[in-house]
Amino acid sequence: LIHFYKRIMLYCILLDFLSVLTPSSLLPSSCQSRGLCSSSNLRMPVSAYSAEERGISNTQSYKVFIKDDTGPISPFHDIPLVANNQPKTFHVVIEIPRWTNPKMEIDTKSPLNPIVQDTKKGKLRFVANSFPHHGYIWNYGAFPQTWENPHHTDPNTGEKGDNDPVDICEIGGRVAKRGDVLEVKVLGILALVDDGETDWKILVIDVTDPKADKLNSLEDVEKEMPGFLNATREWFRIYKMPDGKPENEFAFKGEFKDALFAHKIIEETHVYWKQLVGLSEQSVDGGELETGSVTVDGADKRISRKEAAKIFNSTEEFECGPPVDPSIDTWYYTHLK
Repeated sequence: LIHFYKRIMLYCILLDFLSVLTPSSLLPSSCQSRGLCSSSNLRMPVSAYSAEERGISNTQSYKVFIKDDTGPISPFHDIPLVANNQPKTFHVVIEIPRWTNPKMEIDTKSPLNPIVQDTKKGKLRFVANSFPHHGYIWNYGAFPQTWENPHHTDPNTGEKGDNDPVDICEIGGRVAKRGDVLEVKVLGILALVDDGETDWKILVIDVTDPKADKLNSLEDVEKEMPGFLNATREWFRIYKMPDGKPENEFAFKGEFKDALFAHKIIEETHVYWKQLVGLSEQSVDGGELETGSVTVDGADKRISRKEAAKIFNSTEEFECGPPVDPSIDTWYYTHLK
């Protein structure tokens, strides 16, 4: 029996060592080697919410559902945009942890809008590694209760919205997990024009990050994290080039705009979201978008708690799936040629 416990202790030490070498977010949370047992139901920094994986990892059945203390909800519609009015902070939902490649996104067209991996021609999508980057260089996600209206031409970019929640790049030191709900403050914004659509990228930082008190503006980011703004702009410029596409373009000649400008975009897209779900006198047709919410009073379409549980329970329990093709770790030099 003593030998058995010694072996267990050695095994745990080895797993902890391996977890240092391999960022935990590179694997589905239930497949991480942090201990002998793990759970697919994860608590997160904003304690009112949790994330639960369903389906088989690395397949099209894999989904991440967001829950409040009562049950599954929509991360698109049910999480309040504003976390705190004074000082002004917001909620964000992390779709893609830093350094990872799977192109995860809130499924805006399915009930409860779980996080899924995007597909193209029936295959799971991964972002390519444009040297010297590996995967996404921030925790990437979206603001809940925002919508880039595809019926509205933005005067800043001359293009219509991309029909998605507004994207965020969380630049703190912690590597987040899929489905994390964070409270953040806004630092600035970049106006990407992606395939002829307005695609705002808002720079934020988790309010619990050790650097959060020092970062209140773009100037602070440049001082504390020199080169990071340039690296962010360059990442968005080149990230589609390995797939044979041209480099992306920007409004404002690629210059970042400050937090005040970003707040205006957030407020504007929140108004469009209200129009989308029926909280405004002026309504907008969302087409194929799923606008059902569990907790939003006054919304045109509601999903009951019983219906939400049924949607969640109709998916498979989580299990680890096939390994990812190692080719996703390849570096590409297309942008340097």
